[in-house]
Amino acid sequence: MSEKSLFAVLLRSPWWISFVLVAVIALVAGALLPPQYAGVGMLGGFPFFVIGCMALWRQRNLPSAAKTEQVLQTLATMNWRDFSALLETAFTRQGYSVMLLKGNADMQLEKKGVLTVVSAKRWKAAALGIEPLRELVAERDRLQAPNSVCITLGQVSAKASDFAAQNRITLISDADLVVLTAGAFKTL
Repeated sequence: MSEKSLFAVLLRSPWWISFVLVAVIALVAGALLPPQYAGVGMLGGFPFFVIGCMALWRQRNLPSAAKTEQVLQTLATMNWRDFSALLETAFTRQGYSVMLLKGNADMQLEKKGVLTVVSAKRWKAAALGIEPLRELVAERDRLQAPNSVCITLGQVSAKASDFAAQNRITLISDADLVVLTAGAFKTL
């Protein structure tokens, strides 16, 4: 599915938007169609109902905007030692075995025989450009890992975002970073 399709956009939007679309379609169908076809016309909103349920399921554990901002500010004040310990705890809680690396990547995760290389040392950078991502790809290829993750608090440039998509790099920032670290804060 294209990232720009209506359904993809609705999956990323707040869940209630899809339900509003269902209501609008039902009202328009009920008002404009003859009574014998109104029910069938109202069923045209069913795909939006399904998308709304999917979006609701995906968004059920997302923190509020205020909580996200609070946690991101806390993360920004951490030093590298504390932040890396937090990430190590977070990944361990998800079932990964974590090995710290030196060089272009910071951690190597292993779960069920699948390796993932993580770069997080530049998490405080105001903006994420392409160069750290190129270094991550080089390290991923050197370690022969199929997956790579880059963690940042900063803004991701459009070029960096495109480069990440083209090179199988998962970018973790903002709410995703808050969700990742949520349980780890409680154990530190």
